[in-house]
Amino acid sequence: MSAMRQAIVLFGHGARDPRWREPFDRLHARLSALRPDCVVRLAFLELMAPSLAEAIDALAAEGIDAVTVVPVFLGQGGHLRRDFPLLVEECRARHPGVDIGVATAVGEADVVVDAMAAYCAQAVSPGNGAQP
Repeated sequence: MSAMRQAIVLFGHGARDPRWREPFDRLHARLSALRPDCVVRLAFLELMAPSLAEAIDALAAEGIDAVTVVPVFLGQGGHLRRDFPLLVEECRARHPGVDIGVATAVGEADVVVDAMAAYCAQAVSPGNGAQP
């Protein structure tokens, strides 16, 4: 029996300005290096491609058995409360053979909040190069 093939989809909001995507591309690269055993993809709610459905369609076509979708949002706003669960359910219905799981929004994880607090504390330290 072959090993289960897993993927992680980093799910962001999307924006008109292509530069908005740069931190997501950096996150994608770092996560790919941390988890070489997983396929890592980006997907977006709107204004950028691919959509969540397109990303999961492609992963299913590649023979991925399990996908974990990680919302790269700071909190549970309307998109994550209303739109996101519907999108996930549509993907599950389209690909019943793929186990699609969902993580909590990254901004709700204590380790992420701790990292942001440490960054903010450092930003006000003397000699940090902060702009007035």
